[in-house]
Amino acid sequence: MRLFAAVPISEPARGEIARLLARLREPGWPLRLVHDHGMHLTLKFFGEVPPSRLEVIEEAVRSAVPGTGALSLRLAEIGAFPTFRRPRIIWVGLDAPPALELLQDRLERLADAIGFAPEGTPFRPHVTLARVREGQRLPPDALESLAGAYEPVPFLASELVLYESVLGRGGPRYEPRLTLELAS
Repeated sequence: MRLFAAVPISEPARGEIARLLARLREPGWPLRLVHDHGMHLTLKFFGEVPPSRLEVIEEAVRSAVPGTGALSLRLAEIGAFPTFRRPRIIWVGLDAPPALELLQDRLERLADAIGFAPEGTPFRPHVTLARVREGQRLPPDALESLAGAYEPVPFLASELVLYESVLGRGGPRYEPRLTLELAS
């Protein structure tokens, strides 16, 4: 099973991201888009793990949550990995309070303690929108044209979910394995 811990994206941000995805569906964008129903902010990717490890992963995720509280987030700028000029992955960033970085850091440390290596790159809160198709490139300045395609709305994140990514014909489907409230 393929597991990751993430914060689901709630309204009104879901609606704004859906607007962005509609724009990216227009002809001329050589992209594979994420599904509207799977919008999330990944905090820790565990990867492919045997079912026998599920319980210990669930316990680590549970241990990361106490004291976090609901998180006030806001949609921010459009970005890309590895760079804006040569994008492979297109995303929308999130402005977040320090509590989000603390939660992500706790998840990394707890996961490391049970045998899952840290990411090795600085945490950059974002929601993945699309991947550029293999061998394709975006037209110059394509990403700049997305600047007015959405409103940078605030929203509240109130859950942390351990998802299983189930690969299928229409792309991955994200099944919740554990859902935790981010209560004070």
